[in-house]
This record gives sequence, C-alpha cells and structure tokens, in this order.
Amino acid sequence: MAKTPAQRIKKHGAKAAVPQHHLPPVVNPTTARTPEKAQNNSNLILIAGVVASLFLFWYLHLLTMDQLTQLSVGKPMPDSLVGGFDPAYIEDLRGAMNDDARGQLNYVHKTAGILFPLIFGFTWLLLIGTNVAKKSLRWVLWALPMLFVVVRLWANVAIDALMGPDAPDAGQVALASGLTVAGWVLLVLSLLAGAAAVVIGTRKRKAATAG
Repeated sequence: MAKTPAQRIKKHGAKAAVPQHHLPPVVNPTTARTPEKAQNNSNLILIAGVVASLFLFWYLHLLTMDQLTQLSVGKPMPDSLVGGFDPAYIEDLRGAMNDDARGQLNYVHKTAGILFPLIFGFTWLLLIGTNVAKKSLRWVLWALPMLFVVVRLWANVAIDALMGPDAPDAGQVALASGLTVAGWVLLVLSLLAGAAAVVIGTRKRKAATAG
C-alpha cells in the first residue's frame, strides 16, 4: 500500500520525497469580460430590438390594421387614426363590425398590440442608456419611450371598451381618442430621442478617440 506524505516524512525525515500538487491553470483567460465585449453585446441586442420593432410596426399598423378594414366596410381602425376620432365615427364603426370582427381587433390588441410597445420601449431604453452618460438627460429621454408604452397599452384597453357590447359615452370616446393621439405623438418623440442619443454617443466616442 502506498504511504501517505505524512508517513514518508515520519520514516525518512527531510529526505522524504513528497509529491507536489499544483493548482490547475486558469481556464481560457481570454474569456474575461471587457468593455469592448460588453459594448458589442449591447449592439447585438439593439440591432435585434430595432429589427423586431420595425417588423412589429409593419405587421400591426401596415398589415393587420389594413386587413381589418375588410371587416369594417373599409373604415379604418381607431388605432390608425393619428388625429383621433369622434363619437359619430365610433358609432359607424360599431355598426359596420360584427362580433367576430370586434373579437379579431381585440385579439390583435392582446398580441402584436402588446408586443410592439414593449419591445420598442425596451430597445429605446437600451439605446438611450448606452449612448447618454449624463444621468439627468438620460432620464428625460427615457421618459418618452416609457410614457409611450403606458399610453399605447392603455389605448388598447380603451379602444376595446368602445367596441364592447355596451354603447360608449362621449367621455369614453374622448379618452380613447386622446390616448391614441398621444401614443402617436410619443412614438415620434421617442424616435427623435433615440436619434439624439445616437448623436450624443457618436460625439462622445469621437472625443474619446481624439483624446
């Protein structure tokens, strides 16, 4: 039976041959996280988010909402009306759409109508956060996409309420119309905020390179 290191030392003293144990080398030290790799990861997420946002906007507003007009005798959906709508329009739309058509509008609101604001909002928060270092300015720019998400989701619920079994009153129509207009305005402002963030980030990187 092989002797342990302690037994060898006890028998042979200082001349005992004790095997040396070495710690294993660090596994692939090149995998250390660097600022460049973190930036590349953020850029990949941003690209994926922008592509997904563009696709969902096309699918929701340019494809699905247009197809739903076939179920409303050519009348546009409330979501597409940038300038809002009035009670007379809602009354005509309710008369033109049957229960199945209303159900399809509700389904769109619960799928693409939720996904688009959420993915767009997350992407724009990341875009602004990675390009704007000044905390106060970052929060000002962040407020726009966050408000867009809240208003757009609220507008979905408000429009579905208009198309419910009970006829809406003028206050409900005014709320849904105001939310729809505000959603479009906030979308444009969010796009401008994202563009401003990119400009700020580009200038910052150029200044860092020049320095």
